[in-house]
Amino acid sequence: MSDAKEPVSAPLRRLGVSMLTLVRIRLELFAIEAQEEKERIAGVLLWAVFAALLAGFGLLMLLVLITVALWDSYRLLALGASTIVLLAAAGFAVAKLRGLLAGPSTLFQSSITELREDADALRRRPGP
Repeated sequence: MSDAKEPVSAPLRRLGVSMLTLVRIRLELFAIEAQEEKERIAGVLLWAVFAALLAGFGLLMLLVLITVALWDSYRLLALGASTIVLLAAAGFAVAKLRGLLAGPSTLFQSSITELREDADALRRRPGP
């Protein structure tokens, strides 16, 4: 009697082990993708802040130079134009940031694709 149950339980056990292995592999893939994305975002943010600081200081020095050069005759015009340029640049940056944040996220795209392929493969598999 126990011999009759052995053939049934062995395939079920193998199926369970296979499913657990598949889930473990997919979770590891999720973790790897999350770590890679975190490192990429940290690097991009660091360089973006650095570039923005340097560009800001450079623009500030240019505007000071223009204001000092035009101090005697056009100081208000130089200060007004500088203000308009900086506010326009800030508006452009905000619009660009909104566009970037509104775009689709590709986080976990590989994992999602693999899970879809796994589901499709299981659906195509003929039943007993």
